[in-house]
Amino acid sequence: MQGNPRSSRRSAEYGEGSIRVLKGLEPVRQRPGMYTRTESPLHIVQEVIDNASDEILSGFGTRVDVTMHKDGSISVEDDGRGIPVGLHPEEKEPVVEIVFTRLHTGGKFDKRAGGAYSFSGGLHGVGVSVTNALAARLEVTVWRDAKMHTIVFADGDVIQPLKSVSAKASGKSAGTRVKVWPNARYFDTPQIPVDELERLLRSKAVLLPGTEITLTNEKSTQTQRWRYSGGLREYLLGSLATDPMLPPFEASGFAGADDATFAEGEGASWVIVWTEDGAVTRESYVNLIPTSAGGTHEAGLREGLFGA
Repeated sequence: MQGNPRSSRRSAEYGEGSIRVLKGLEPVRQRPGMYTRTESPLHIVQEVIDNASDEILSGFGTRVDVTMHKDGSISVEDDGRGIPVGLHPEEKEPVVEIVFTRLHTGGKFDKRAGGAYSFSGGLHGVGVSVTNALAARLEVTVWRDAKMHTIVFADGDVIQPLKSVSAKASGKSAGTRVKVWPNARYFDTPQIPVDELERLLRSKAVLLPGTEITLTNEKSTQTQRWRYSGGLREYLLGSLATDPMLPPFEASGFAGADDATFAEGEGASWVIVWTEDGAVTRESYVNLIPTSAGGTHEAGLREGLFGA
């Protein structure tokens, strides 16, 4: 005889003790797909790259250096202000530790006048805390206030508390370096797709004119560099297979302080070129993030252009 499946299900107790509360970074490790893409570790590395890019977007820093190491780790280094390392006024813990161990923490949430960032890319409300949650090991080095500060995490937890020494020997005065060892158990493949990473880094250089972005692969000993002083215009003209029929049409529009629809500074820039033949080259971005699938911003421009 077969047992009654309903009776077996009823035998499981459901009481106060059955309710589990996930704390800290545990929700990310339990359901990583809710917080990031899990095909590869690229997206958790992108969170770090976005932070470095946001520093430049805010007027601090001039370069981002990404290195793919032989041991499978990847590091991102910038010359921005450096993540704050002092004690948080309310939490009474080092800010750099809070940023990497708690969800919904960062300078991008404060949009008040004088906040750390007016605009930012990749703001999902979780950021580098997800990077830390899904990393077997993560090392942070901050150059700030004439000192070099280091803190190390493993599986999301601090294993080496914040330590500060003089920065004189390092030869660097400001910036942040984050080195990540992605935990393979959370991804379909532990390998980062290099072509996608290259596309991402190139887009940062295009959208941050004058910024130098580098990608070094220790295995191949090759280093790629991107720098576009002319921004979108220089990039578009350089990517054309044929000469343009007409000079590029370049324009932009941004909201002022008294705009009733958009926040001050919101807007768009675009460059359009017509060629006699060849495939359509189309690229669009929002807040420094490539939007390969397009979107309302791209559709609106196309509709306005051809409807004019």
